[in-house]
Amino acid sequence: MKILHSKMTTEELAQCLGIAKQTVNRWIREQGWQTETIPGVKGGRARLVHIDHHVREYLANTPALRRGSTQYQLAEPVQNYVVKDADPALRQVADILQVMTDAEKQRLVVLLSREGISGFMARLGIADADEASS
Repeated sequence: MKILHSKMTTEELAQCLGIAKQTVNRWIREQGWQTETIPGVKGGRARLVHIDHHVREYLANTPALRRGSTQYQLAEPVQNYVVKDADPALRQVADILQVMTDAEKQRLVVLLSREGISGFMARLGIADADEASS
């Protein structure tokens, strides 16, 4: 069973599917799949493909891939974070949560449990002045 992560490079996706990277790039253009650039990679050509329900549906209905008996599953359960487009802070937090490793998520849970939201905000240096003095 092949694993589709929530975000994959075009090369990772092509290798997972057993197809050429150029095919994945063509599908991105033709289907309008959501992608993001990879920070620190020069040239802006390297990008991550968001493996959302549109991508999975397209892959499931691609004749060449449908003929194979290989099943595809997500590496982790899909978490549908409802984030308003008008709220960039929530969108960034949701994006960060989706790319965190399980170990990083667990450490964040422990920190939030121990510190609470006020302690968390103080550690980030963005606590209200009233909260910081108490």
